[in-house]
This record gives sequence, structure tokens and C-alpha cells, in this order.
Amino acid sequence: MEIGVPKEIKDQEFRVGLSPVSVRVLVENNHQVFVQTGAGVGSGFSDGEYKQAGAQIVEDARAAWDHEMVVKVKEPLPAEYEFLKPNQLLFTYLHLAADRRLTEALLTSGITAIAYETVELPDGRLPLLMPMSVIAGRLAVQFGARFLERQEGGRGVLLGGVPGVRPANVLVLGGGVVGTEAARIAVGMGAHVQIVDINVDRLTYLETLFGSRVDLLYSNSAQIEAATADADLLIGAVLLPARRPPTLVPRSLVRRMRPGSVIVDVAVDQGGCVETLRPTSHTEPTYVEEGVVHYGVPNMPGAVPWTATQALNNSTFPYVLKLANQGLGALSTDKALAGGLNVKNYRLMHPALQQVFPDLAA
Repeated sequence: MEIGVPKEIKDQEFRVGLSPVSVRVLVENNHQVFVQTGAGVGSGFSDGEYKQAGAQIVEDARAAWDHEMVVKVKEPLPAEYEFLKPNQLLFTYLHLAADRRLTEALLTSGITAIAYETVELPDGRLPLLMPMSVIAGRLAVQFGARFLERQEGGRGVLLGGVPGVRPANVLVLGGGVVGTEAARIAVGMGAHVQIVDINVDRLTYLETLFGSRVDLLYSNSAQIEAATADADLLIGAVLLPARRPPTLVPRSLVRRMRPGSVIVDVAVDQGGCVETLRPTSHTEPTYVEEGVVHYGVPNMPGAVPWTATQALNNSTFPYVLKLANQGLGALSTDKALAGGLNVKNYRLMHPALQQVFPDLAA
């Protein structure tokens, strides 16, 4: 199979779909890989490393897209829509529930699109979302701590406090992978941490991890209202696969937060759980609304591409190889991979997306 690896064009997105190590294995399996020049530079991989691995280096995006399968990191942007075509397979993060325009572009093109974030194992785990969720959860606290600094527009609060001065209050909405990793870093930095989740079994599991170091609260509107008002840093970590998360923090609650508090919503690429939060970029990561600093970068792991690209490839590559070897036949032999199918033959295939866009599913 011919496999294309275009350079990512999302703002300061330095990850790349395939590492040189992944390319080498594909070539050893008699596949051809075409990598756009400079695609891996941001992750620390030179064109020369890709050549040594057996890839062919192509000069522009069109040449990287013009192949049977395209492997990316982030969703196609409008400038790339013209490259989408029938009988082509796209394997990348898509997050279509929050992007009607992209959904329509994929449907109109006739492309087959498999989304990393909806590949689902029988036990409900999302193996291709997990590595980036781990990174995003850890970065959420790192970025939150930075934007709490006065020079960055925050309250001037040190996350861990000092003897005689209380630490910051960190509220994590959602106790999944993102929330767990955020809490892990926040606790390590000495903050006072609360996790709110609706799943009692998950809260019980989190108690085995954190013991009394984290307050574990059952999620309801009263609990969220009380915790939000006292939060210096609020981290949104709510995930509903292929769906928009509910709005847990309306504007009225944001208005009650202390001026200079910080909100980081990791689920912004799916629509987010905070009413006042909208997508931002690494170039302009924050804005202030209702006196609160909002951070809504949807590709947070792009800030650490050397780590993130390798972590992502560790998880995605077995599926890439299976698709390269078997084509779409891999969907019939791998139920988890079949769950990743979002668009095929001009049709919306994923049941959750059909509910999000019922008019497009008709």
C-alpha cells in the first residue's frame, strides 16, 4: 500500500503521524511511505532519518495526500479539504462531534475516515486516545500553574503554596485518564485537589490511588457549584466518546470564581464542559472572560511533540500496520478498529455521530 504522511498545519502542531521507526517497519512489510519534507522536524526527526528508514520525501502537501492511506495526527483543516477523495483511507484524530463543517467535507469527498479517538476495546478503553489523554492531563496542570502567575494574567497563586500560606485549590471535573493524570501532577506539586465524577466505582478506584490526598466528590450541580467558587484552577476532563460533553460549568458559575482564576478545558476539541470556554491556539492560548483566564488549546500535546509523537505511534502503529496489510478488511477482523470508523461511502457510520448529526445521517 502507498501511505502518505503530510506535515501538520494546525497552529504550532509539531507532532507527525509516523515516526521513522514506524516507517521502517512499514517498508519492511513491502509498503511505500511518502513523507512531506519537514513533517517530522518539530518532533526531532529529520528528512534524512525518514530516507534512511526507507521513506520517499515529497515536496508538498498534495504529493503527501495523493495516496491510498493518509496517516496524520490532527483533523484536516479547510485548506486540506481539496485533498480528500474517494477510495482513500484517512487515519487520524477527527473529533467530529464539535465540527460540522469537517463532517460535511468528509461526507462530500467520499473518503473513508477512521478516527483514533473512537477506536474502542471491548472493555470500553480507548487505546489511541489514552496516550494523548495522559499527556494532556499532565500538561493541564503545568499550563494552569503558569497562567496562575500574575505576569500571565492570573491571581499570582503558587500551586503548592509555602509554609504559612495555603496551596492553590485545583478542581478536576472528571476522573478518567485526563482527570487522574491532572490530579497526579497537581498533588505532586502540593496543591489541594478535588475530583468530581458521576461514577462511584471510578471514585472508589481513585481512592486506591490517592487515598486522603485528594477529595473525591460525587458529581451533581450543588457539588460543582460549591467547588467551582473556591477553585483557583479548574480543569475540565469530561469525555463522552464521539459526543459533546455536557455543560457542567455555566457562565453563572464562572462569574462567581475569583478574578484571575484559571480554567483549562482539555475536552475543548469535543466542545468542552465550560460554557464560556472556546478553542484557542498555542500562539494565543488564553483570553479573559468574567475575570477568569480561559485556556482552550485543542492540541495540547503538540507542545511536547518529541514525547507525544513517540507515545502516539506506540499505540497507533499496530493499527496502521494492520490497515496497510489488510486494507479495509482489517475492520472485519478487528472490532476495536471497526469502532473507529466515522465516515465511509458518503455516509456517517458511527452511531454516536449519527445522533449528533441526525440530518447528515439520513
